Amino acid sequence: MSYLPAEWHKQSLIQLTWPHKDTDWAYMLDEVNDCFLKIAYEVLKRQSLLIVAPDPDSIRNSIDNYGADIQKLVTSKINTNDTWARDHAFITLLKEDATPLLLDFCFNGWGMKFAANYDNQINNELYFHHPVLKGEYVFCRNFILEGGSIESDGKGSLLTTEQCLLAKNRNEMNRQEVEDFLKETFNLKQVLWLKHGYLAGDDTDSHIDTLARFCSTNTIAYVKCDDKEDEHYEALHAMEEQLKTFRTLAGEPYRLLALPMVDKIEENCERLPATYANFLIMNDAVLYPTYNQPANDRKAGEVLQQAFPKHEIVGIDCRALIKQHGSLHCVTMQYPQGVIK
Repeated sequence: MSYLPAEWHKQSLIQLTWPHKDTDWAYMLDEVNDCFLKIAYEVLKRQSLLIVAPDPDSIRNSIDNYGADIQKLVTSKINTNDTWARDHAFITLLKEDATPLLLDFCFNGWGMKFAANYDNQINNELYFHHPVLKGEYVFCRNFILEGGSIESDGKGSLLTTEQCLLAKNRNEMNRQEVEDFLKETFNLKQVLWLKHGYLAGDDTDSHIDTLARFCSTNTIAYVKCDDKEDEHYEALHAMEEQLKTFRTLAGEPYRLLALPMVDKIEENCERLPATYANFLIMNDAVLYPTYNQPANDRKAGEVLQQAFPKHEIVGIDCRALIKQHGSLHCVTMQYPQGVIK
């Protein structure tokens, strides 16, 4: 029997897939590189980091020059389309004896919205041709699934959204068929389906990691909108009301912690999908996105400190990342203990 560990399970390493001149970041490469360097620096202060890129040597030099500890840095030279490791990286299960199972799902660019021909091969390259990960490879490429679309409590509950997992541009299956597949694949006891909630400018069809996140087996942090004039108010209010109806496996209501809504950020008259729910849980720290909104940034950090009282809460300016419609959690993927060679 195997299980899908929660993000707070003891980790081996974090993966970043680095931006380069042939990605959509080309027009703002220096800006996004600076953000990635900050993330890499904070990760390497605490645990190992895997960087996937076509030219990893230059990135290693940049990280070294930035002052980060590169002793825990692992790199792999692989062609890539983009940088959203959360959605193209392995999803890892653990057997009862702690053996990792590296599940390689198909990634189709969020429903064929963007090219993914290279990104869809990264896992195969990492395992078979640039072996840096330890575990058993599991072929799951007959199913399209992105890591940002699911949340696990590590005990058999999975949180997700109907809008993404039931989208016809992913898998042509109905809700019961998708739920049966998830339960069988991840050995789940329940799937909690959110029917409501979205962010303007989001390309992912409402990934759960932009809206609501498990922080413990009985705690969910979620985005709350108090402004009735905001376009998100009705959908996020409906999401909040539905979250109140969810129950843990013990039959108890979840402890709900409300994250603030980011004040509107626009580029070229388009609202960007900035969210504080897109945080990364690490072994001893939580890295969370900030947006140069002091009051909101501070409040989000305080809520996360409530959720993770034993973790250091570290904010990283992610205004660069949201220009390509993602944030901090989207560009990272954690691997549980036992995966690094």
